[in-house]
Amino acid sequence: MEKSSETNGYLDSAQEGPAAGPGEPGTTARRAGRCAGFLRRHGLVLLTVSGVVAGAGLGAALRGLKLNRTQVTYLAFPGEMLLRMLRMIILPLVVCSLVSGAASLDASSLGRLGGIAIAYFGLTTLGASALAVALAFIIKPGSGSQTLQSSDLGLEDSGPPPVPKETVDSFLDLTSCELTGFSFSCSQYATDYREVTHNTSAGNMTVEKIPIGTEIEGMNILGLVLFALVLGVALKKLGSEGEELIRFFNAFNEATMVLVSWIMWYVPVGIMFLVGSKIVEMKDIIMLVTSLGKYIFTSILGHFIHGGIVLPLIYFVFTRKNPFRFLLGLLTPFATAFATCSSSATLPSMMKCIEENNGVDKRISRFILPIGATVNMDGAAIFQCVAAVFIAQLNNVELRAGQIFTILVTATASSVGAAGVPAGGVLTIAIILEAIGLPTHDLSLILAVDWIGPHHHVVNVEGDALGAGILHHLNQKAMKRGEQELSEVKVEAIPNCKSEEETSPLVTHPNPTGPAASTPESKESVL
Repeated sequence: MEKSSETNGYLDSAQEGPAAGPGEPGTTARRAGRCAGFLRRHGLVLLTVSGVVAGAGLGAALRGLKLNRTQVTYLAFPGEMLLRMLRMIILPLVVCSLVSGAASLDASSLGRLGGIAIAYFGLTTLGASALAVALAFIIKPGSGSQTLQSSDLGLEDSGPPPVPKETVDSFLDLTSCELTGFSFSCSQYATDYREVTHNTSAGNMTVEKIPIGTEIEGMNILGLVLFALVLGVALKKLGSEGEELIRFFNAFNEATMVLVSWIMWYVPVGIMFLVGSKIVEMKDIIMLVTSLGKYIFTSILGHFIHGGIVLPLIYFVFTRKNPFRFLLGLLTPFATAFATCSSSATLPSMMKCIEENNGVDKRISRFILPIGATVNMDGAAIFQCVAAVFIAQLNNVELRAGQIFTILVTATASSVGAAGVPAGGVLTIAIILEAIGLPTHDLSLILAVDWIGPHHHVVNVEGDALGAGILHHLNQKAMKRGEQELSEVKVEAIPNCKSEEETSPLVTHPNPTGPAASTPESKESVL
């Protein structure tokens, strides 16, 4: 007692003593500790944002040197290394995270969370497409630009636009990618066409376009997702026999996240050179902005409304939490998506940041984020729908109600499994144009501004993150409800725990304190 009183007296005297002045060593040490803690928590974010700013300054400074294509390639090499490292880590990250996530959830939770996730991704993508079409009809970005040609923007060397495909072939390619799975993990199935000339008996010649299956370079993310989910469920079904393999995937997943944490410290350097090289590559920025200004404005406005108002509002309705505080912890993935123009490349950093900064359950994030990176393309849907209406207005085509519905459905469905890589959405725009019967020769104009608006990749990543946050909240709510129901069941079973044999809550005790309750005969009669 004496010791505690002395301690309390010492604390009281310390509290009653004069406060340390602003120049005293104690205050300086505390401030230094706060600054060190802030830099330790947000150092990577500050470095990433600084890399974007430094890259913009580097590109502006080097534009006057008129670098040739070889020199620009050398300038972009550090950034290309970053992209290759991120693509290298995507394959083991997607497979291991989905297998471990699917194996850690029971069948009911897996079905419930999967159903909510698919509904969220589908409805938000459809809403983004509808918003884009409405804005394009209100602003009319293609009016007054009918004489615009790709040569006016300095795009002679941009290459031919992608070969348009039939809508049916595009969806068959999507199904083939789902079923090839792990066997073609580093390539995608795609339909190409071969023209065959037939001579008729009347001397006429007919040309037939025959579809043939080919493989193109690119990771088959959709097939990997489906394969990993099915494998995780199968390992869960095995029970104790599959536990060793589940532990292997869990350990592999943790090792992959360690590699991700190492790669993240190289992100600021790679981003700086990526942004700088992109700015140097631009031909005539003023001509580009003045000619396609309304199209760029419509696209940016659609992404701002969807990413800054609609998605945060959906998060707030479900969770009753501040969505912008949640997004504040994800600045590094957003900066990575902005600089790399790739939503798939942000998957490693997104998993790391959403778990460490926002406290999302690993089982939720590693199960939902790979799926979202494949099927959720809100920003891409906005970009594609605005581009489709823009090209229709360029060609003085009035879209009917059936064509507008086709744009909405095709953009939403085509975003599933679309390549989350630079210029990956241009092929999807070709699918939409073919579906509504518009020419595809104006796609080179879209290529001119595809990379200047990396905001749609940021919106893609934001939709995945907020979806994971909503599912985490709903899962926590369901767990609390289950614990509450379990505690109520335990409370009801307490009066029946007086003997080891009577443990069922269905057994009633009309008079548990009576003398008959203590005799063996009465106990047997009750049972």
